[in-house]
Amino acid sequence: MEVFKMKKLIGLLCSITLLVVLTACDGSSTGGNDDQEVIRVAWWGSQMRHDATVEVIELFMEQNPDIYIIAEFFDPDGYWTAFSTRSAADDVWDVFQMGGNFQQWIDDILDLTPFIEDGTIDVSRTNDAFLATTNFEGFQVGISNGVNANGIAIDPALFEAAGLLVPNENWTWNDFSTAALAIHEELGIYGSSALSDFIALTIMATQSGANFFDPETHSHTLGFDDPSILVPYFEMRRDLVQAGAFPDSGRLATITDIEGDLLVTGDAAMTWVASNQFITVANAAGRPLQLLPLPRLAANGESGMGLTSSQMFSVSSSSEHPEAAARFINFFQNDEEANRILAGERGVPIMSHIREMLEATASDELRTVYEFVSLAGELDTGSGNPLESPNNPEIRDHFEFLLEQVIFGQIEAEDAAQDLFEFARDVLARN
Repeated sequence: MEVFKMKKLIGLLCSITLLVVLTACDGSSTGGNDDQEVIRVAWWGSQMRHDATVEVIELFMEQNPDIYIIAEFFDPDGYWTAFSTRSAADDVWDVFQMGGNFQQWIDDILDLTPFIEDGTIDVSRTNDAFLATTNFEGFQVGISNGVNANGIAIDPALFEAAGLLVPNENWTWNDFSTAALAIHEELGIYGSSALSDFIALTIMATQSGANFFDPETHSHTLGFDDPSILVPYFEMRRDLVQAGAFPDSGRLATITDIEGDLLVTGDAAMTWVASNQFITVANAAGRPLQLLPLPRLAANGESGMGLTSSQMFSVSSSSEHPEAAARFINFFQNDEEANRILAGERGVPIMSHIREMLEATASDELRTVYEFVSLAGELDTGSGNPLESPNNPEIRDHFEFLLEQVIFGQIEAEDAAQDLFEFARDVLARN
């Protein structure tokens, strides 16, 4: 409890210190002068993020003398406490960092579509897939400051030792299973470490032609009516565990963090990662790894790939200077000098020229991530594959319960698929 209080106090002191630094130049409590528009910018994050963002704000003000920025920095706990207070008072910062919980605060957010259409926010060097990560029914809730994509990290040396070729980008789940079984048979290790099972199941549903959750109802109903599309995933996981090519739940429970993954320790040749985890996994492994897109149901079929935003900058619906706020977001996204300072700390930038600039001096691992996210952006149609629902925890827990029963032969995969379909449908119907 004392640690929690101290973290909140540090966040508060950081924001107070920052306010003093940025307003002391003219002695006023709001900053700026009569010829300037004053906007407030707020975010949460590490000290490194804080320092870089302040430097970018100062650079922006140098190049845009008609705008003065008051900045506030918080730890995550302090940020959401302050946001809630400001939201209740209809006094949210002009520009603020926002995450995947944006629907909860949608009344505080201004649609940025008009600023995109008139060119205030230049999106000519990104595409619809990247913009879709922060778009809600045509409502542009923000511009993503960094994106991620799910993939499979592999150890190519272990593939070679097992007599296998490294898969290409359109490999299938059958290829995945075949490789896992061959690696186990030849090398005596697991073919694969952990998979993010529920996300993998929902992606496989998309690959079959039907989203697990219906995007038209904001994930409040199911997007399919045939439980049989869920059967292959249950069967694949059962077969791999029973063959010894995939760890059972007891072995998986020993993995406490990504740095202790079985791929890192050399006990598996593949593992599921979000793209932002790849550098950590590769550095922990201390040997060359590769990052592949998720397998497909068919080599020429739907990829199911989707980009997700780590967080974004949004504009307040109550802002008195929304154009000035949009100009700052455009600078933050598109200015090369600013992004050299930011260094992609918030995630892989969505603007292609910024990615290319950072890639030029990036490590091999970081370059791999950038290239992978660019590929994911090409494979993602931007049509929307919702992986999340407000009811995800309850549905996911039931799925994992059923998966264990299938793996240990207590129920058939077909029965588990039917059970999950009915359970998820009923949960969504009552909420």
